[in-house]
Amino acid sequence: MVKVKVGSMEKEYTSKTTLYEIAKDFKNQYSNDIVLAECDGVLCELSKKVDEDCEVKFITTDTKIGNDCYRRSMTFLMMKAFYKVCDGENIDKISVQYSVSKGYFCRIYGKVTVTQKLLDSVEAEMRGLVEKDVLITKESLSTDEAIKLFGELGMYDKENLFKYRRSSRVIVYHMGGFDDYYYGYMTYSTGVLKYFKLIQYDNGFVLQMPTKEEPDKVPEFKPQEKVFEVLKEATQWGEMMGVPTIGAVNDKITNGTIGNIMLVQEALQEKKIADIATEIANRQGVKFVMIAGPSSSGKTSFSHRLSIQLMANGYKPHPIAVDNYFVEREQTPVDENGEYNFEDLHAIDIKLFNDHMNALLRGEKVEIPQFNFLTGRKEYNGDYIQLGEEDILVIEGIHCLNDELSYALPVESKFKIYISALTQLNVDEHNRVATTDGRLIRRMARDYRTRGASAKRTLSMWESVRKGEEKNIFPFQEEADAMFNSAMAYELCILKPIVEPLLFSITEDDPEYQEAKRLLKFLAYFLPCQADNVPINSIMREFIGGGCFRV
Repeated sequence: MVKVKVGSMEKEYTSKTTLYEIAKDFKNQYSNDIVLAECDGVLCELSKKVDEDCEVKFITTDTKIGNDCYRRSMTFLMMKAFYKVCDGENIDKISVQYSVSKGYFCRIYGKVTVTQKLLDSVEAEMRGLVEKDVLITKESLSTDEAIKLFGELGMYDKENLFKYRRSSRVIVYHMGGFDDYYYGYMTYSTGVLKYFKLIQYDNGFVLQMPTKEEPDKVPEFKPQEKVFEVLKEATQWGEMMGVPTIGAVNDKITNGTIGNIMLVQEALQEKKIADIATEIANRQGVKFVMIAGPSSSGKTSFSHRLSIQLMANGYKPHPIAVDNYFVEREQTPVDENGEYNFEDLHAIDIKLFNDHMNALLRGEKVEIPQFNFLTGRKEYNGDYIQLGEEDILVIEGIHCLNDELSYALPVESKFKIYISALTQLNVDEHNRVATTDGRLIRRMARDYRTRGASAKRTLSMWESVRKGEEKNIFPFQEEADAMFNSAMAYELCILKPIVEPLLFSITEDDPEYQEAKRLLKFLAYFLPCQADNVPINSIMREFIGGGCFRV
């Protein structure tokens, strides 16, 4: 017999009892479905058998880890159903490409036409598999065996991915005779995968799934058309350049052509920035270029490069950081924990900002404040601005897309830009690279380089940062006049040598350990790459250093 402690309760079980069986005894203590467990601090699937005394913490679908597990398993379920309904012979590839409306946008290639009728049939097959509660099992294959298996199954992206695998083993998952590989742990069986919807959209479809905030509800389908078009364009570019997946990028590194990919992508970004500057120049009355985007999107470098392009169009740009208009420290709003909430809109002196901007619009001379973060007060140090015909303000801040920040400014005087790092890269055809992971890794590199901050500190702050983005940035992104995607297909190969040692410094005793382990496993897919061909004005220089801008 072995003793298993869950919270304050302890029970005895026979040796080799699975965590799934143990979870049944405790499920009434949880308001949401159990999908994984931590056994003595180690993340485990519920198929794990307990053979010694241990302490168990169950992971439910209302956590990030649990929700990620649910989404992976749901993707597996969808693939199984598609290959059954459409007959695998008619499918060349099903590609999970990027997030749309809380779900995954997917494309199907081959002799299959996507219709809502087809999707309804696939959804019915999925619900049948949920009802049957089909077991999800796994098998450890040698890397060579896995390469052969996925080559035979026509999953060539996986075949190529494993060519660069350092580990000698690969975990392959099975569901009722269907085999696949997924980056991360899976649910014990299909019975828990109850909430989903398949929706036809554009030239593909969306697998709509719950969020961790509402794990037992399929959210309303609300696609964001402008962001979708940017993601679609980036994916098409990746396919055109032959770098849609990690394995393809690794191919470019090994054959020595990654430098060309870097230069072409930089040229493409410069063209996009020039196009935005031309659009601003062609619009009458624009005096305020308002730039916003989530953390580590490269806003500062982008604003410098846009300013250069504006100068090429005959403008005299003046940069302004909205952070200089923070209210005095004692007026700063606080969050539910009593901590200063600097991301709240009302942490900004909105009235003063509008008064100053309107005075500039009238042609008056205005002294712009500089916020002293040590004293928590605005200071006036003789930074005067007066706008002539060719002058334009380039304003950067997280609330710049929210008209409440600039409520008193005429609509025609504002040109709003949303910037984010919307990666076009996938691990393989069924495993996507999360945009948030790319930004998190960027931020770790920059925090360490510019502030000496550890990866542990960056990870500990990330959830709070993400909450601020969800509230203050993402709801307004469709209000933008232009969107700019700062992601690079090659960037994680450059960032890997910087970030890996930082992640290895996080120990098992740290709360951030599981996330550090996940990111290390993720980075293991990439070959490292030198940054020699990254231009000095590249947005990537904001994170790796060696750039020409003061960022």
